[in-house]
Amino acid sequence: MKKRIWLMNHYATDMLINQGGRHYWFAKYLKKQGYEPVVFSCNVRHGKEGKSKFFAEDALWRLHEAPDGFPFVVIRSTFYSGNGLGRISNMVVFAWNLIKTSKEYARHFGKPDIILASSVHPLTILAGEYIAKKMKVPCIAEVRDLWPESIYAYYPNKKKSLVARLLYTVEKHIYERADSIVFTMEGGRDYIMEKGWDHEHGGPIDLKKVYYINNGVDLEAFDINKREYAIQDDDLNDPSILKLIYAGSIRRANNLDLMLDAAKLEQSTKIRFLIWGDGDQLERMKRRVLDEKIQNIVFKGKVDKKNVPMIVSRADVNFLILEDSPLFRFGLSCNKIFDYLAAGKPIIIIGDADFSIIEKHQCGIHARDISPSSFMEAIDQIVEMDPEQYKMMCTNAREAAEDYDFKVLTQKLVTVIESHS
Repeated sequence: MKKRIWLMNHYATDMLINQGGRHYWFAKYLKKQGYEPVVFSCNVRHGKEGKSKFFAEDALWRLHEAPDGFPFVVIRSTFYSGNGLGRISNMVVFAWNLIKTSKEYARHFGKPDIILASSVHPLTILAGEYIAKKMKVPCIAEVRDLWPESIYAYYPNKKKSLVARLLYTVEKHIYERADSIVFTMEGGRDYIMEKGWDHEHGGPIDLKKVYYINNGVDLEAFDINKREYAIQDDDLNDPSILKLIYAGSIRRANNLDLMLDAAKLEQSTKIRFLIWGDGDQLERMKRRVLDEKIQNIVFKGKVDKKNVPMIVSRADVNFLILEDSPLFRFGLSCNKIFDYLAAGKPIIIIGDADFSIIEKHQCGIHARDISPSSFMEAIDQIVEMDPEQYKMMCTNAREAAEDYDFKVLTQKLVTVIESHS
């Protein structure tokens, strides 16, 4: 049994603050099974302006203990804002400091038995694989973003450029060196086969080492927060309206302009879109609502993550809108889907995507056509639905959440870990 596992995620520091998130929950449930997890993350929080308050800039790393009793190592990197060169510098410095920190941490507390190194960007995985090789332990490469595919999917004419070829070569190299690969999207194997990198197509990657573990929800924490972190809201308490709820970021990628366009088609006082969240598109959308006299949308503002379970559980329908992206042919791993499932209410997804969780579990409506009329048709289906059918969708959603409970997902990770025993 490989007991000591290091989980490396550049952006996991907010998980320590929020006491939840993918690698926090993995560590929580690994510890309960007798493992000794350690999470490594960066002291600079993505999307947060100003300097981090975790520790002074001259310290390489600081050790914190998570409320659930496992070590959380927070590593220094450079400060930045936006997505330009400053962020790239932050990635490079973090990866370098992760390598240096791993040596110091191992000297004080012992080396790991196995490493899980997670993207979004590949430098954390590259660093994790380098550390694993030096320490002579296996490395699991966890892929939460198809990089650089997530860039070139929008610029297909540049896929054959020298830079693109170099980046795809690095990606293939990462997969080849990994002892196991975990994709959060169900079509990860399809992606490797599409690239021709698997053995059957003459490539170097054995598909037997490829696994799928989606994102999910800690149902134990969800239900506690639902009870203990309630908010008072007149709209949530109004039984006379159909409450369509969105809880999450309000940015261009969330495509909420389509919601505004849909709301204009039928400004019924019986239907209300209730939006919790913040982002760089919020003020522009508020202006659209005023300028275009849209009556059935209410922006509620940002709330603490612990308030979200109660909010989405009071919905009649929870919804999200996808970008028009070819990446979704490999499946979805949006975090909010799993909060919506845990809420036990029907879900509307607008946008084309394969491996549909909604269709698989019959817990809502997945409309592929990204259009205002498609959104309203989906809403009308809910409105006109037989009460027993609606109730069944609610039941199916909550039962589906049990498949994505982190107790279950952690057991899947244990299977990967123990394959290297």
